Amino acid sequence: MATLILSAVGTVFGGPLGGAIGALIGRQVDSAVIGNRKINGPRLKELSVQTSSYGSALPLHFGRIRASGSVIWATELMEHSEKSGGGKGRPSVTSYSYTASFAVAVGSRPIIGIGRIWADGNLLRGEAGDLKVGGKLRVHTGHGDQAPDILLSQAEGAAVNPAYRNLAYVVFEDLELAEFGNRLPSLTFEIIADEQSVTIADIAAALVPDAQTSDLDSTALSGFTVDQGSAGDVLATIAEMTPLVCIGADELIRFTPAEPAPSSLPPMLPAPTAGGDGAEDARADGWSRRRDALPTARQCAVRYYDVARDYQPGMQRSIGRSGPGDVVTIEMPVAMTALEARALADRAARRSTLARDTLRYRIAEIDARFAPGAIVRTPVTAGTWRIEQWEWQADGVMLDLASVPVSSPAFNAADSGRSNQVADVVAVPTALYAFELPWSGDGDGATPALRVAATAASSAWKGAALYAEQADGAMYSLAATGRTRSIAGKALTALAQASPLLLDLANTVDIELAAEDFALNSATWAQLMQGANKALLGEEIVQFARSEHLGGRSWRLSALLRGRGGTEHAVTGHLLHESFVLLDETPLTIAPSVAGDAANIQIVAIGLGDATPVSSAITNAGITLRPLSAVHGKAAFNPDGSLFLRWTRRSRGAWKWPDEVDTPLNENEERWQIEFGSNDSMFRYWQTTTARLDLSAAAAAELMNQPGENSFRVRQIGRESRSLPLTIAMPV
Repeated sequence: MATLILSAVGTVFGGPLGGAIGALIGRQVDSAVIGNRKINGPRLKELSVQTSSYGSALPLHFGRIRASGSVIWATELMEHSEKSGGGKGRPSVTSYSYTASFAVAVGSRPIIGIGRIWADGNLLRGEAGDLKVGGKLRVHTGHGDQAPDILLSQAEGAAVNPAYRNLAYVVFEDLELAEFGNRLPSLTFEIIADEQSVTIADIAAALVPDAQTSDLDSTALSGFTVDQGSAGDVLATIAEMTPLVCIGADELIRFTPAEPAPSSLPPMLPAPTAGGDGAEDARADGWSRRRDALPTARQCAVRYYDVARDYQPGMQRSIGRSGPGDVVTIEMPVAMTALEARALADRAARRSTLARDTLRYRIAEIDARFAPGAIVRTPVTAGTWRIEQWEWQADGVMLDLASVPVSSPAFNAADSGRSNQVADVVAVPTALYAFELPWSGDGDGATPALRVAATAASSAWKGAALYAEQADGAMYSLAATGRTRSIAGKALTALAQASPLLLDLANTVDIELAAEDFALNSATWAQLMQGANKALLGEEIVQFARSEHLGGRSWRLSALLRGRGGTEHAVTGHLLHESFVLLDETPLTIAPSVAGDAANIQIVAIGLGDATPVSSAITNAGITLRPLSAVHGKAAFNPDGSLFLRWTRRSRGAWKWPDEVDTPLNENEERWQIEFGSNDSMFRYWQTTTARLDLSAAAAAELMNQPGENSFRVRQIGRESRSLPLTIAMPV
């Protein structure tokens, strides 16, 4: 290359003699450079960690490429504490989390923006611009008029904080570090430096702004990065991919392809001119040809950034077998496909196996078309030739020509290999369902069974922080949900009323689950008796024996057991779009000592995908401690006109009925409240300690004479609340 440049420069300033002197010096320079020094131009690297070394050069990026950066500013780690639990003898837990704010420089050339970001190999920012952990991100594109970052200005002071103009950098504010071991992670960025793909001409023009590059290859490159070396070293690296020639003429530098386009027809040299008696070469015919021995076959390999594998380094080898010696590896810091890299390796291998074929060719006149670097044809040989240098002699202009290889056919098959790429899933909002369950029979039955089912539409959900919001607006931290999603959704149809005493084979209900990857399974009768397929639909607990997938997220449930767990009061009044929660092991248990009064609080969730906090009132609040309503009520007159009432008690948590053992009371004492009146007004009250009430004939007659439709209502008085009423009609 120095031969061409110095030859051209010498011709401009000293005519043919100056060109000859320049060519001589250039040959010596090329010999020194090519023979003894290895060019350290830009090379492909493994995706290294970002650095923070003072004075390190920042790279130039073109197109779309993945690279690390240099930390240019950072705060100390910020510690955050949050207390949860405690109350009524329970220990409180203080959890700690850490965040950090820092800035990372990514390039010294203006960019369009930042795409995905990887932290320790995991996706930190998705294609949609969403951060996978908490924090804020700001991108400064590196133009000459960019303003200082607001966080850096606040931390360092506006007077001393630079705007870092002409430097592209990214600022992370309060980035949560829990997923990275509470340290700054190693970051790599998908840098979008240009709107579209770039060409070699674009890269050369950016490196040598005054050069003419319009003749260069217009093949599009997905991305290219320059992180070391001079402009000459970078161009030499590019020349390994697409050979090019540098020509100096008319005080301009022009880059041209070293190989002609397949459709072009190079100009024809004039007939050779015979030399005089003093000519050393081409004396008789004006030209001579020399062909070197055929070189040893050598396979070439190209290392590149594979766009199909999130810009991970890849390698493609040329076709054929290699002779003795190592494979020639070309390091190309280029983002490309496997097919493009395979074709590049194949062309490089073909060039390296061609014998060097040269001509000494004398012409009688100087023509601008035949300057060094030009691609020409000759009337005495076939093929195309490149003028490497020219020399003014007494009997003409001597041209040194080198054969230009014929372009190899494009390769049409390559494989990037398989990689475990991180799925880019967008954080989704939290769906929250808070409820209280009847006492299961385990434990002492004195603690409300508060549950929270948190779920989301996809597995991208990373959980949420839970809080209890009191009636006065005070917020208390609860346990986090974790990442396990509960199977929940909403009803697409309103479930009709049915008896809680029989298997409901007449009614069905359609459910839309929160996510398409959820499923509801059918169950046998034996499995139902063991508690399978128990779900909360509105306020009623049901069990379903059959489930049918209707497509998408929709399911149809049938063969239902109704009013389970003492929720027979809720078999009526079902609504469209009421909540559905499968009562398996996934809902979280919330300590009532932390949550407070279940009837007067809201459970609040705040997750990464929630634009606003999600809240839910507690369904069936108080049902754990509420006694079950009595059954089998009966009222009748005795022959003497007196009245008696009888009923059968049920007990909280006594779902098993062992033979020859009475049902346990599970209350401090047995007490009953009996009311008499209409739906609007009760005007007689009694309390008993047994499941019966006896009224005299006079008292019964007084009740019979009351106007309106009146009835008895029987409630059990428990340790915390009263049961729902059992209605007993007045006998006729």
